Amino acid sequence: MTDGGARLLVLGGGPGGYTAAFRAADLGCRVTLVERHPALGGVCLNVGCIPSKALLHLAAVTREAQGLAAHGIVFGKPQIHPRQIAAFKNDLVGSLGKGLASLARARKVNIIQDTAAFVSPRQVRLANGGTLDFDRAIVATGSRNTAPPGLPDHHPRLLDSTGALRFDTLPKRLLVMGGGVIGLEMACLFEGMGARVSIVENEPQLLSDCDDDLVAPLRKRLEKSCADIFTSTRIRRVEAAGEDALTVWFDGGDAPASERFDAVLVAVGRRPNTDAIGLEHAGVETNQRGFIETDDGQRTNIPSIYAVGDVTGPPMLAHKATHQGKVAAENVAGRASAFDKRAIPSVVYTDPEIAWAGLTEKQARRHNVDYKKAVFPWKASGRALGAGHGDGLTKLLYDVRGKTLLGAGICGHGAGDLIAEAVLAIEMGADVRDVALAVHPHPTYSETIGLAAELADGVITDLFQPKSR
Repeated sequence: MTDGGARLLVLGGGPGGYTAAFRAADLGCRVTLVERHPALGGVCLNVGCIPSKALLHLAAVTREAQGLAAHGIVFGKPQIHPRQIAAFKNDLVGSLGKGLASLARARKVNIIQDTAAFVSPRQVRLANGGTLDFDRAIVATGSRNTAPPGLPDHHPRLLDSTGALRFDTLPKRLLVMGGGVIGLEMACLFEGMGARVSIVENEPQLLSDCDDDLVAPLRKRLEKSCADIFTSTRIRRVEAAGEDALTVWFDGGDAPASERFDAVLVAVGRRPNTDAIGLEHAGVETNQRGFIETDDGQRTNIPSIYAVGDVTGPPMLAHKATHQGKVAAENVAGRASAFDKRAIPSVVYTDPEIAWAGLTEKQARRHNVDYKKAVFPWKASGRALGAGHGDGLTKLLYDVRGKTLLGAGICGHGAGDLIAEAVLAIEMGADVRDVALAVHPHPTYSETIGLAAELADGVITDLFQPKSR
C-alpha cells in the first residue's frame, strides 16, 4: 500500500532533513520542511563540513608548498589574508545553499523558516505562531556543540567550531580543547595557516575511537608542527585575561600548571537537539543521552514519527544522515526500506587524512572477533613516496576462516576518497581475494588497497612475505 499522498512534516533542513524532504516529494508526498535558518544545509553546509574542508584544503596546500623546499622548489613565505579567505568560504557556502533552494522549489517542497515543537503525535506549534497538522513527521533537528562547565561566558576569544570557521581573524596562539575529529581538523587548519597551536585531550590517545596505528602518522606530524600536545590532561578552569586573551589551568599529563592563549577553541563533543521540540507531547522516547532510538526503518516508538541524522546517535555524520533520510522517506511513502549501518565510513580531514569503515581492531578485540589483518606500508608505494606521503598505511581486517573483509583503515593523502572501495567491498560481502583480483591502476594510492588484499591472500610480490610454517 502506498502512502504517496501523505502530508509529511520534516523538522530540520540539514543533510538528513532536506534529503528526506526531497526523496519524499519525488515519491508523491506533500512535504513541508521547517528550518530555523534562512538557508538549507544545516550545520554541515553552513558552518561545518563544507566550509571546514574548503579552509583545510587551503591550509594543506600552503603546508605542502612549504614542504617542497626539501625537493628543490622554494616558495616565499605565504601571506594570509583572513578576510579574503572568509569571503571565498562564504561564496562557496552561499552558492551551494542557493542550489538546495532551487531543488526545493523544483520539487514544490514548502519551506517555513521557523522552529516547531510537537503538541501531539499529529501536530506541531510554530514559534512565530500557528500550528501545522501532519500525517507523518521526520525529526532531523541535528546536534549542537557542547562545552564543559567552568568556562567564561560570552568571551570573544572562546570559540566553538562555528565561531572559528568565520575566520575573520587568525590567533597567534590557539589552544584546541579536544583531540577528537573536530578538534584535530581545527588544529590542522590553524597550524597550516601559521598559528601556534596546542592541543589538550582528556584521553591517553588522540582520536580515542580510532586504531592506534592509524593515528600514529598524524600524531608524529603534529608533534613537529604544533606547539604542544597534552594527552591524559584535563582543563581545570579557564579565565579571561582581558578581552584579548585567556588563561588556562591544566591538570595531569605533561602540561604546565597554567598557560596563556590568544584564543581557546572548544571541541569536546556534540549533543542532540531533542530537548526543545516537544517530543514528550508526541510520546517519542529518548535515551538517557537525549538520542531518539529508531528501528532500521528509522521509525521511533510512535509509528507516525521518524528520526534521522545526529538525533539518532553516533556516528554523527552527514552521509549517515542522508542515507537515513532516504530510508525514512521511502517508508513514509509506503516503500519498504531499511538502513544497514555495517560499513559507515568515518573520515578525519587532517593532514594526513584518516579514514576507516566496518570493524576496527579496537572493536574486534572488545567483542572477541577472530580476525587477521594485512597492513601495506606506503613507504613501499612509489606514488606515495614521489609525492612525499610515504608515512601512510592501508590496513584490511578479515575473517580468519573465510577471509571475508570485515573492516578497513587508511591513513594518508586522500584517505577519505580511498575508503569508498573498501566500503563497497564490505557491503558486497567480498573476501580479500575478490579485492586482490580487481586490477588497480599503477602507480596510484588506490592500489595500496589491492596490495593489502594481496598481502592478506598470500600472493603479494611488492613486499617479501616469509612463508608460514
